[in-house]
Amino acid sequence: MSDRIPAISVIVPAYGVAHFLPEALMSLLAQDFADWEAVVIDDGAPDDVAAVVAQFASDPRISLLRTDNGGVAMARNRAVAASRAPLIAFLDGDDRLEPDYLSSMIQAMEADPRIGFVSCDAFNFGIPQREGHLFSRYASQIGPVTLDRVLSRQFNVFIGSVLRRGAFAEVGGFDASLRTVEDLDLWIRILERGWKGEYVARPLSWYRRRSGSASWDERRMLGDAEQVYVRTLERLRDRPEAMAAAAELNRIRLQLRWTEGERMILNGRVSSGVALLVESGAARRSLRWRIALWFMRLFPGLASWLVRRRR
Repeated sequence: MSDRIPAISVIVPAYGVAHFLPEALMSLLAQDFADWEAVVIDDGAPDDVAAVVAQFASDPRISLLRTDNGGVAMARNRAVAASRAPLIAFLDGDDRLEPDYLSSMIQAMEADPRIGFVSCDAFNFGIPQREGHLFSRYASQIGPVTLDRVLSRQFNVFIGSVLRRGAFAEVGGFDASLRTVEDLDLWIRILERGWKGEYVARPLSWYRRRSGSASWDERRMLGDAEQVYVRTLERLRDRPEAMAAAAELNRIRLQLRWTEGERMILNGRVSSGVALLVESGAARRSLRWRIALWFMRLFPGLASWLVRRRR
């Protein structure tokens, strides 16, 4: 590794995705902006991350950090601490970048020193039903990037963003107690401190969707999101954005009831499960769900089939 500080540090958590990691690192090597370093973190991975990184040993910009397992938030925090650049980018080890990702994101960041992070759109890949679809098709990215809009999920910040190290340090990095939605919590806290968010309205990354990944565990994500919004609402209680935080917290709690209702139905407790679906507002979602609830009540044996089909 050179003693010269690069323009940007790319943080690459690689737990359990060693077989995808070469694709991620090759997309870094293909960047049209070359002044970067990459810190790949193996936080007790069950696969051989070190062997993959060794294949790229000829490029001194790529280094490996090995630690015990503490979750993805802790892994990213440790890798950031081991990196050196004033700007930080996040590239998950199973994702990949478009060749102009770094140059485009850095250009957007340089427009204003008060920009704390820059996000972008991304292509989905990995599962056929979303192959090539935009991240923004499923997670709204309607700007501008304000605290109110991020809280209300009108703007969803893609994890493959670029941050200013000063903003990251000011809020203390990721909350390592969170196993999911740790990135949402980070963006909220950065915006709370008065930093700006910016958006490059182009798909500059490829976001791999995998069954079994943390983003597929709906109940855990909702539970973590509830924790984030409870804390956020407490911090914002005297600010106008508290209204958006309270509304989203209520939506999360209704969705938690929904997922619990589905779990009950799948476990054979159809009557109790349907009652929770009704309580969570299932009938207000669509005509299809009003019809589904009617069938569940009339033909309880069909309820679990309907829930599995929805999932």
